[in-house]
Amino acid sequence: MESMFSSPAEAALQRETGVPGLLTPLPDLDGVYELERVAGFVRDLGCERVALQFPDQLLGDAVAVAARLEETTGSKMFILGDTAYGSPPARPLPVAFVLRQRSVALELCVKAFEAQNPDPKAPVVLLSEPACAHALEALATLLRPRYLDLLVSSPAFPQPVGSLSPEPMPLERFGRRFPLAPGRRLEEYGAFYVGGSKASPDPDLDPDLSRLLLGWAPGQPFSSCCPDTGKTQDEGARAGRLRARRRYLVERARDARVVGLLAGTLGVAQHREALAHLRNLTQAAGKRSYVLALGRPTPAKLANFPEVDVFVLLACPLGALAPQLSGSFFQPILAPCELEAACNPAWPPPGLAPHLTHYADLLPGSPFHVALPPPESELWETPDVSLITGDLRPPPAWKSSNDHGSLALTPRPQLELAESSPAASFLSSRSWQGLEPRLGQTPVTEAVSGRRGIAIAYEDEGSG
Repeated sequence: MESMFSSPAEAALQRETGVPGLLTPLPDLDGVYELERVAGFVRDLGCERVALQFPDQLLGDAVAVAARLEETTGSKMFILGDTAYGSPPARPLPVAFVLRQRSVALELCVKAFEAQNPDPKAPVVLLSEPACAHALEALATLLRPRYLDLLVSSPAFPQPVGSLSPEPMPLERFGRRFPLAPGRRLEEYGAFYVGGSKASPDPDLDPDLSRLLLGWAPGQPFSSCCPDTGKTQDEGARAGRLRARRRYLVERARDARVVGLLAGTLGVAQHREALAHLRNLTQAAGKRSYVLALGRPTPAKLANFPEVDVFVLLACPLGALAPQLSGSFFQPILAPCELEAACNPAWPPPGLAPHLTHYADLLPGSPFHVALPPPESELWETPDVSLITGDLRPPPAWKSSNDHGSLALTPRPQLELAESSPAASFLSSRSWQGLEPRLGQTPVTEAVSGRRGIAIAYEDEGSG
């Protein structure tokens, strides 16, 4: 039975963790990782110890890059062992961002752009995957003699510590900055995207392109171009599929009784306010919520919480997940704006894009923030039928807490339904439901040796 459903315990204990081989040829390392710029950054700051953080798929180059930088700078390089996931911490540490430059065939891209945009007066934004962002200005230079209304996006890196913010601040959306002229709106522009994952068998699962397609104005054209071959594709059909899936996820969130809030980004600006906002939303809608800090979500991690109906991931715009393959996750993972659409009957704001990639856009002070309607609002009493189950959802009655300085909500006394959530009942029956502070309620004791081994076979359990 054990060999059918899991690996033997001995194999897990004896397995050797390997490091992927070199991904980039040694002669190309300097150009791909901009090592000259990084070395100058280290020398200018006089750094003696430098941490290098690589995404999982590029760890094969980590040792070679660290050795090259130690040789050129004389500083000690450390390769971080954690997953490169989410934004860097919001603390005054100097950070240099390297996007790993990918080659772009500019002439082929120019021909592809001209074929997709025959009108030279039509407003178009140049977009790209992060690895191709270095080529957008050069592409725009080749196009501007003919095209009059061209906008170039750039990655929205955090401003260096102590630097002055440009005035006026460019619009920041989808993890990018858009230098719009006064009086112009991003919804007026079509899009030309340079990039695409050659390794992905299904282009619908490209995370960066999927986020852009979901958030772009539905009435504007959107085309993509392969940076290697210049092959173009109209993304209208793909955008329609992604929006249909998003509507399904919003319905799943409206049906959910238990919501798991995945804190994929910790120590980043406004993540605490975002968690409080989402918990406030779920409580207003009559749902339970639990905050889980798991790092990068994987199917194996989330399978440990079968009582949760849907998960909501808080991450930076470029750290959010792509649409998942069917069957890969036990329950769907939503973006914060999808939970907002499910729990706040007054959202989205009229005339603005309904899909947002940054949780901060939902907080007070953002043009996308919409406060919860007051308890007496008719929006809470509107009959709502689930498009998945066909059942009538009861209105989530609530009222504000007596503490006006708190965002917490308390449910209004009402008749309880005879039917309860199986997921919530399962969670309440667990002997361990999570860590509880219980400050001052437990005696102080010395630390003792715990159990050793893995969950399937601890050393003190013997064999049998």
